[in-house]
Amino acid sequence: MDVSMEKMVDPTLAEMGKNLNEAMKMLEDSQRKLEEENEKKYARKDIPGPLQGSGQDMVSILQLVQNLMHGEEEEETSQAYRLQNVGEQGHMALLGHSLAAYISVLDRERLRKLTTRILSDTTLWLCRLFRYENGSAYYHEDDREGLLKICRLVIHTRYEDYTIEGFNVLYTKQPVIYISSAARTGLGQALCNQLGLPLSCMCRVPCNTMFGSQHQMDVALLDRLIKDDVGSGKLPLLLVANAGTPGAGHTDKLDRLKELCEQYNMWLHVEGVNLATLALGYVSSSVLAATKCDSMTLTPGSWLGLPAVPAVTLYRHEDPSLSLAAGLTSSQAVEKLRALPLWLSLQYLGHDGIVERIKHASQLSQRLLENLKNLDFIKTSVEDELSSPVVVFKFFCEYSNRDQTSHAAQASAIQHPIISNERHVHDTFNQWLGEQLAQLVPTSGADLVELEDEGTCVRFSPLMTAAVLGTEIQDVDQLVDCLKMRIPVLTSTLQLREEFEQEVRRTVGLLYIEDLSWPGLGVVRYNYHSDGKNDDKQEKELEKINTELLKKLNELESDLTFSLGPEFGGQKNCVYIGMVTEDLDVSELVETIAATGREIEENSRLLENMTEVVRKGIQEAQLQLQKANEERLLEEGLLRQIPVVGSVLNWFSPFQASPKGRTFNLTAGSLESTESTYVSKAQGTGTTPPPTPTSSLAKQRLPGQKIFKRSLRSSDGFSETSSVSHCDDLERMDQRPPTLSPAQERGPSETEKTEEQEEVAQATTKDTEDIPSDKSPNNCTKEGHLAAVSSDCRVHRCH
Repeated sequence: MDVSMEKMVDPTLAEMGKNLNEAMKMLEDSQRKLEEENEKKYARKDIPGPLQGSGQDMVSILQLVQNLMHGEEEEETSQAYRLQNVGEQGHMALLGHSLAAYISVLDRERLRKLTTRILSDTTLWLCRLFRYENGSAYYHEDDREGLLKICRLVIHTRYEDYTIEGFNVLYTKQPVIYISSAARTGLGQALCNQLGLPLSCMCRVPCNTMFGSQHQMDVALLDRLIKDDVGSGKLPLLLVANAGTPGAGHTDKLDRLKELCEQYNMWLHVEGVNLATLALGYVSSSVLAATKCDSMTLTPGSWLGLPAVPAVTLYRHEDPSLSLAAGLTSSQAVEKLRALPLWLSLQYLGHDGIVERIKHASQLSQRLLENLKNLDFIKTSVEDELSSPVVVFKFFCEYSNRDQTSHAAQASAIQHPIISNERHVHDTFNQWLGEQLAQLVPTSGADLVELEDEGTCVRFSPLMTAAVLGTEIQDVDQLVDCLKMRIPVLTSTLQLREEFEQEVRRTVGLLYIEDLSWPGLGVVRYNYHSDGKNDDKQEKELEKINTELLKKLNELESDLTFSLGPEFGGQKNCVYIGMVTEDLDVSELVETIAATGREIEENSRLLENMTEVVRKGIQEAQLQLQKANEERLLEEGLLRQIPVVGSVLNWFSPFQASPKGRTFNLTAGSLESTESTYVSKAQGTGTTPPPTPTSSLAKQRLPGQKIFKRSLRSSDGFSETSSVSHCDDLERMDQRPPTLSPAQERGPSETEKTEEQEEVAQATTKDTEDIPSDKSPNNCTKEGHLAAVSSDCRVHRCH
């Protein structure tokens, strides 16, 4: 690079390229040591200071730019990764902006020749690359600006007096622009605002509902809409079609739409990500029909990973004056320099490099689509399974336990425009799935998309992200592996939600909170039993108990996640339970929550009443002590209360009085006398406190088994094994001699012998009467004994 720059005739260009390389290396260097960063940090950098009079050097300015780009937060790692994947082709695009500023200072004649060459070369390359013959090009920063200029061109073409009379011409015959309902959000309103047209000039065409893709424009309905507009005196002006809808990536029936536009003398404009496949050797017939349209908008920057590269609108029109009036062409040479970054990048990549990047993105989507076909509970929404640049999929699982009431509710929800609960729950789960995949495999570029019919789905569009993120085949495989790990969790959680709801509703003290936007097992609240308290105090107690309940549940050794729910939009004073696995014991979980809540409530009541009980106890103790003092005065007499006389009298005749004190029992909440303490010389223990409530479903666990887990062994295999082992144990117990205790070895006393003999004789007589005549007690064999004892065993072993 340095050698080639030294051979340049213009030293300014060589210096520009050298400075650009140095600047990019400095901005992309993310491996600097922390000590160096701390030395170069600016004090109070977030507060803009005064402009320095002497100025700063380039290194300091670039260091400031780097600090502003990356900052100190670790959350900017994804953006730093994007910068590292700019590559050499990205450097060429950035160099184009610097060259454009330098070229603009040339003299007018040189500038005209250079801009004409750049514009003609870039237009020719793009038209050949994307199979658009005899086309002109308009380069623009905003991808909607090209369609805006095309609308103005069509208005100038269809309204001959528009240049002179302006909007008065449009008043007599209102123009109509047709846009698919699957188009970009806000596109129609943006066009009307920029063109100065009322919203009545925009007609949204619904998509198919009966036949074909639900993301394609309904051609038959469009035909009827156009006929109605023509009959009402309106002028059908332009139709915006999609070669890859923004959501699902489907392509409209462009060949039929072109025939319809020719019939009504309308302009056909096409846009979409699938237009990138026109550069490949094999192109589907639906996308290939876009080459016959009147105009199309391309976004090569995102397709090829080129930063700051303008979008391109290719169009065919024979009148250059109308193109100039619409703003598609300009006499200003500086505006033609917009194509310079793309001109440099296309030459750097070459034809093979461009095709290879688009082909690689198509292979990534095809690899993901093939893997998704083998996954259960995954539904895809693609137009062509052989070649689909955009893959949209979602998780879907039927409810396993639904009664007739839920079926009726679902049927009612379908008839009304209200989204059913099942649809809402699946949207919530798919949103969680999309967020998980984007977090675990950020290089895949997977994101979420809201579709009108399918709901929330996960979208994989490598043509828009692969070149920037550097997505490879192994990233797609990792995405599939993460998806396989999440599917069992989603199915288990979805199937256990209803069981959890039923268990909570049957449990006293718990309230089930229906929150369809929570991706997890469910939401539960412990009900606080208020004793005539006001709403504010009851709300505080409810918050306190549920907060402590959440803390206790998180302290348990389980695989479940308990939280307060989402930061915004969630229910207050609730416990949110996250995703679960299939081995969850729902009944044990619900009982544990209820028992823990009752324990917290009882402790809270005890602490709440403690102050009042202690205060009343102290008052009662004071009254009793005062009464005891009065009784003591009456017993001692008045003379003993006189200081000198009382001492002499007590010396001659001492007064014996037992000490009378009071002790306060916190457990019973009552005052007790201390006489028993002085007599026994020890303080009594008082009443035993009540035991702490625990779960009635507490059970023994296997080593390493966590709480809320149940065994996943099949019932048949388990009963078969337990039956055999149980019969074996019975045989061993029957063959084993009885073990006698020391008392039994010494033998019972005479009285015990007599009582035992009488009981045995009575039992023998009763058993003999119950046995049929043909089966005496002597005929009972060992086999019959085993069969009678283990009648529930499935396998019997007899010897």
